[in-house]
Amino acid sequence: MVPRHVAIVMDGNGRWAKKRFMPRFFGHKQGVDALVRTVLSCADRGIEYLTVFAFSSENWKRPTEEVSGLMGLVLVAVAKYLSKLADRGVRIRIVGDRSQVSDKLRQAWEQAESSTRHNTRITLSVAFNYGGRWDIVQACRQAIASGIAPEDLDEAALNSFMALSYAPDPDLFIRTGGEVRISNFMLWQSAYSELFFSDCLWPEFGDAELDAALADYARRDRRFGAVQSAPANAAQGAA
Repeated sequence: MVPRHVAIVMDGNGRWAKKRFMPRFFGHKQGVDALVRTVLSCADRGIEYLTVFAFSSENWKRPTEEVSGLMGLVLVAVAKYLSKLADRGVRIRIVGDRSQVSDKLRQAWEQAESSTRHNTRITLSVAFNYGGRWDIVQACRQAIASGIAPEDLDEAALNSFMALSYAPDPDLFIRTGGEVRISNFMLWQSAYSELFFSDCLWPEFGDAELDAALADYARRDRRFGAVQSAPANAAQGAA
């Protein structure tokens, strides 16, 4: 059983660099390489959607030098990997608040989205300047602005305004780096996601770690809040 949609919190870049007595930026650089590997590995395994947490709303609180380096790294990554991903059938979409980033960065994102919009093998959604609470608030604001009456606002209606309304909810939620929390990522969409926490630092994440997560997911019994029904033979025996 392969999940249609996998979400990943890519954690551990800074610690990976620290272990090697390197600046945090080098960890983020290796993290980009790990992301490209993972996108292609997911596509090879038949996963249709991959959403990754690249930069949270709270990450602006990090040192200015690190934030600036991350912004520059995005531009470098688009220039370096866009053609490769596009040629492999990857569609790229950016989700998050774009109002705080530079015009240059927004233009790079628009280029990545427009040049891959016809690809259908796998959709890579990059959550940048994103937070789960922000997503819910902005969806509510859009719903109000659209004129939806309070009595008509149900889950399906609100979901249509969420940043990832084009994708199914994630089946599998992975976090690397050994931390056991979801850190304000896809709060609405991950209500029934299966959670998998890995001690692997993100730059070291590869096929073995991905397959371990997928194997664990395949063993899960997903009930979406329903009570598990008894096997037919057990019911007959009880009768």
